[in-house]
Amino acid sequence: MTSPLLPSPADTLTALQAIVGADACRTEPDDVAGFVTDYRGLYRGSAHVVVLPADTDQVSRVMAWCHEHGVPVVPQGGNTSLMGGAVPDDTGTAVLVNLRRLNRVLAVDTTNDTLTVQAGVTLHGARMAAEQAGRLFPLRIGSEGSCQIGGNLATNAGGTAVLRYGNMRDLVLGLEAVLPDGRVFSSLRGLRKDNTGYDLKQLFVGSEGTLGIITAAVLKLMPQPRATAVAFVAVADPAAAVALLGLAKARSGQAVTAFELISGTALRLVLDYLGDVASPLAGTPGWMVLIELSGGDDSLQQTLVDVLEAGMEDGLVQDAAIAASLSDAERFWRIREEISDAQTRTGGSIKCDVSVPLSRIADFIAEATRQTLAIEPHARMVIYGHMGDGNVHFNPLRPADVPGKEFLARSYAAISHAVDGLAHAEHGSVSAEHGIGVAKRDDLLLYKSAVELDMMRAIKAALDPQGLLNPGKLLPPA
Repeated sequence: MTSPLLPSPADTLTALQAIVGADACRTEPDDVAGFVTDYRGLYRGSAHVVVLPADTDQVSRVMAWCHEHGVPVVPQGGNTSLMGGAVPDDTGTAVLVNLRRLNRVLAVDTTNDTLTVQAGVTLHGARMAAEQAGRLFPLRIGSEGSCQIGGNLATNAGGTAVLRYGNMRDLVLGLEAVLPDGRVFSSLRGLRKDNTGYDLKQLFVGSEGTLGIITAAVLKLMPQPRATAVAFVAVADPAAAVALLGLAKARSGQAVTAFELISGTALRLVLDYLGDVASPLAGTPGWMVLIELSGGDDSLQQTLVDVLEAGMEDGLVQDAAIAASLSDAERFWRIREEISDAQTRTGGSIKCDVSVPLSRIADFIAEATRQTLAIEPHARMVIYGHMGDGNVHFNPLRPADVPGKEFLARSYAAISHAVDGLAHAEHGSVSAEHGIGVAKRDDLLLYKSAVELDMMRAIKAALDPQGLLNPGKLLPPA
C-alpha cells in the first residue's frame, strides 16, 4: 500500500527535477494530456508529474526517491495499450515515467545474432536496426511505429509472426530492469543457454510494469528470408481455414510465417475506412485468410500455388489472389493491419482478445457469434486474428445506427462475459496478447485459480511490498 503521507507536489517536483532536469519534467495540463489518456481515449487519468529520464541511472534514482517517499509510479512506453495498463488513475498522486528518451541501439552482434537496445527504442527502430545489419527481428504488430520494446516486453507482445517465431517472451535473451526500490537488475547477456537457477528476466516479461521498469534488452535476431510468398484467400468458413493451415504446414514445413483469419465484415469495414484500397478478391467473401510463406527457398511461390491448388481440390479454397509483387503483398498486409484502427475510428467495438486450442477455433467462433447475436442481434461481427497460434480477435462492433457509447453501455459486459467464458470453457485464455491492464484485471478472479493468484501476489509482494509500481493494474484486489 502507498503511504498516506505523501510529500507535497512542490517537493516531489523539486526532487525529480534535480534528478532528470527541469526540461524532462512535465506538469502543464496541455503537456501532460497525451501521457494520461490511452490510445483509444477510453482510459483517462491524472499524474502529478510526467518524468522523461534519459538513462537507466536516472530511472533508478527516480524509483529510489519515490520508494523512499511512498510515491506511486506508472511506467509507460509508447502508450499503445488497449487495456488501460499504461495510464495512471485519476487521483493525481502518481509520477508517470515515460521511457521514450531511452531510445538508443546499444549493440548489434551479427555473429551471436543479437540486438541490444534501450527500452524506448520503437519496434520499427529495432526492426530497421536488424535489417541494416542483414538480419530480421521478427515481431510484427500494427503499432510498430509507436510501440516501444520495453512495452512490447512488459505486455509479452505477439502479432502476426508468432506462429513461426513466438511471442516477445521467446525473442528475449537478456534484460535490464529497475526494481521498485531503485536497484538495477541486469542480465544483458546474449546467452541461449544459462542454467543457473530461476530465469529472472522472464518475471518482467508480461508483468505490465508491476514488478520493475524494463530499461534495456538483448533480443534474438534471425536470418533475413531470401524469399516470401503472400496470398489473400477466400475460404468457406473457419473450419476450412483450419484445415487449410494444416495443409500449408504439411506442404511447406516451417515456411508458414503468418496465417491470418479475416471475416467479411472486417474486410468491408477496413475498405470503407481506407477508401483508396480495393479488395484483392471478387466481391466480399464471408471468410478469408492471409497467408505468408518465407524462407531461403526460391520456389516458395510455387509451393504456395501448390497449397492453394490442393486446397481447391479439397473444397477448402474458394478463390485466391497471389501477390505478384512487393506492392501487392504490402497492399494485402495493409488491409489486415488497418482493421484495428478502422474499428477505433468507427467507435463502439468490444475487443475480446482470446486464444483457444486450434482444434476448437471453428466451434468457438460459431458459438461465440451465436451468443453475441442473441444479446445484440444487429452487431457487426468483426472477427480476425492470428489463427495459426489460436489467437482470435473477436470484436463485435456496434450496429450502424447505434451510437458507440449506447452500444457499449448496454452490451459490453454481457458480450465480454459470454465470449470470455466460452474461451475459458474451451481451455483457452481471456487475453492472448493485449494483456490485462485495468480492463481485464477483475476478470482474473473468474479465470485464474486461487493458487495462481496467490503465487502472483506473492511475487508482487516480494518485489514491491509497498505496492508502488503501476498500482491497480494486472492484479485484482485480494
